[in-house]
Amino acid sequence: MTETIWFLVVGGVLIFMGLASSTFKRLPISTAMCYLAIGFAMGPAAANLLTLDLATDATVLRRITEVAMLVSLFAIGLRLRVPPTDRIWILPIRLGLVAMIFTVVLLTLFGAYVLGLSWGPALLLAAMLAPTDPVLAHDVQVEKPGDIDLLRFSLTGEGGLNDGIALPIALLGIAVCRFEATPSEALHWNFALQAIWGIAGALVSGWLLGALSVRLVAYLRTRHGQALGPEGFYALGLIALSYGVAELLHTYAFLAVFAAGLAMRRVEQKASGDKSARQAVGKIDADDVGAAAADPERAHAFVAERVHGFTIELERIAEAAIMLMVGAVLATLWRDLFTWRAIALIVALFLVLRPAAVEASLIGSNASGAQRRLMSWFGMRGVGSFYYLLYALEHAPRDVAAPLVPLVIATIAASVVVHGITATPLMNRYQRTRSDD
Repeated sequence: MTETIWFLVVGGVLIFMGLASSTFKRLPISTAMCYLAIGFAMGPAAANLLTLDLATDATVLRRITEVAMLVSLFAIGLRLRVPPTDRIWILPIRLGLVAMIFTVVLLTLFGAYVLGLSWGPALLLAAMLAPTDPVLAHDVQVEKPGDIDLLRFSLTGEGGLNDGIALPIALLGIAVCRFEATPSEALHWNFALQAIWGIAGALVSGWLLGALSVRLVAYLRTRHGQALGPEGFYALGLIALSYGVAELLHTYAFLAVFAAGLAMRRVEQKASGDKSARQAVGKIDADDVGAAAADPERAHAFVAERVHGFTIELERIAEAAIMLMVGAVLATLWRDLFTWRAIALIVALFLVLRPAAVEASLIGSNASGAQRRLMSWFGMRGVGSFYYLLYALEHAPRDVAAPLVPLVIATIAASVVVHGITATPLMNRYQRTRSDD
């Protein structure tokens, strides 16, 4: 009977969200908010259909969350249809690297001096909450490849970069926690060199794999009429291959997958010239899709657009799965969330620390005042923070990581609700302002 109920619930949720998706675009409600509420209702506090124990289920949940992150980061890379040498990349790099480092420093100090944490847990908490979310920020992200709105592009690029860059900070936090627990355990690894290699190696390996794969597929299609299979296989294969190579090279897999998506889109852009990807593909005869796939002038754009469409659907499914899990965890821990520490952390992060870090990182930039304010506000916390929380539960001392769980879950829930409510009206206002200029 339980399996039957599960099929009914999951089927009903997916159909309802599919039917209501267009409505959510007009309302100050995000799909993540709905999934979070449904997950809460399915949890122990209500229907008791989904009970998750972070202590015992951390590895399984981390793997599921990792897959969701990989799919989302690859999809983000495919959206950013801008050459890597374009100056517009300066702002995402500032936000994804400089602002994140500032946020880590400020959060660590806040955790140590206000929340009363020791330096290891404070740094670990900062590593969990510093990266912005690449999955939930639909309303503030680049929607179509080629969109170069400075606000959308910067927030999208930031989410693609900082989720991978946060890993060495999380590892450092875990190392400090272990050192504090066992002072004889020295911090023996070279943090700076490993971080530099992890970032650079991931970006290079992911870029090469993304560029080579799309060129290979286009070559086989246009020259030999082969490799006309489903593009979804190429997408999943490239994501898995980029992840595997990054792991073998001891680099950061999130960045490698993001770079693979960027490279695939860059190859398509160069092949399409001045045309947009959709213009390059043109009209397709439904009875002869293979002709479009093998056309030398359309092959690259055809592959990129099909892969992009496939990953968008996967990204939506990943969002549903992760937010249902977070909602169920929220239903288990909700009594522990209403503490002065959680409230102080949320208020400080949203209203003080994130804005201060963004403003400091954007000194001298060409972003307008309205864009700076929106960049400061839309530092969404969600799937990335949940992933690093699970990672810490696996690798950090249990007595250190466990007390951080309510703080992170409370921040994620607050971000989903507060940013979800404000995203649509604020972005609509921003668009009207841009149209009037």
